[in-house]
Amino acid sequence: MPHTLYIVGTPLGNAADWSLRAQQVLAATPVIAAEDTRVTARLLAHCGISGPRLLTYTDAFAPKKAQRQAEVLAALQAGDVALVSDAGMPGIADPGSELVQAAIAAGHRIVPVPGPSAPVTALAASGLPGERFLFLGFLPRQRGERQQLLRQAADEPGALVCFEAPHRLLDCLQDLVAVLGDRRVTLARELTKEHEEIWHGRLGEALARSQTQAPRGEYVIVIEGAPPAPAAESGAWPVGQVREALAILAQEGIDTQTAPRLVARLAGWRKKDVYRLLVADRDAADPQG
Repeated sequence: MPHTLYIVGTPLGNAADWSLRAQQVLAATPVIAAEDTRVTARLLAHCGISGPRLLTYTDAFAPKKAQRQAEVLAALQAGDVALVSDAGMPGIADPGSELVQAAIAAGHRIVPVPGPSAPVTALAASGLPGERFLFLGFLPRQRGERQQLLRQAADEPGALVCFEAPHRLLDCLQDLVAVLGDRRVTLARELTKEHEEIWHGRLGEALARSQTQAPRGEYVIVIEGAPPAPAAESGAWPVGQVREALAILAQEGIDTQTAPRLVARLAGWRKKDVYRLLVADRDAADPQG
């Protein structure tokens, strides 16, 4: 028999941000599927909610994760279930999306109960245009994979939003500068918590700052989107097409002095801008020089 899976947003840090509707839904739902039952139990206790049974819906070990999701789906067959993450909206850069997909496939009703969202909160505080943005989630841990993803997003005109852990922030900022250049950026740390910090500046400044100040807490990074293509009216090539042409010439053995000159003629770019792009990409691919 189909039942309802409630997707319930929880506070990012400040419990006062929890909506009355969210609390009412959780108090009335017999089972709550939680990312970490200890975190959810503390939040429920803060609001005087003690009735629901808590189930963990995820695990780092794949077979155990499948087992736990099966337990939640079995509970959903018997009655309504509420899905929560440790903070923010479930399913946004967390494994809750897999449970939602499974519930949809099983024919259950999905009801969102909106709550705080770290990407949107940081974007709103960034001051950057919010008409469109690209959410990248947690960036890959490996440098090569991270740089590849950033290159794919480099031409996006909307803001780029991503999550990063404090111990990887320095490496992340190095790659952001190498691939994207010195764009405007906002670093939002510990959103809505006691030690919340929202810093505005440029990527180069953020990199220098992180080299002298130890990063602490979880970060949301909001980066300015790509500038308009130079002389777009004259048919100048976008960045991606210039990169592709440089790669082809490199494969043909054309040296790094000649290639920018040839590409600049075809692309409608200045030779020095093509050369800067070539050097930046080369340095990003080989950060040790």
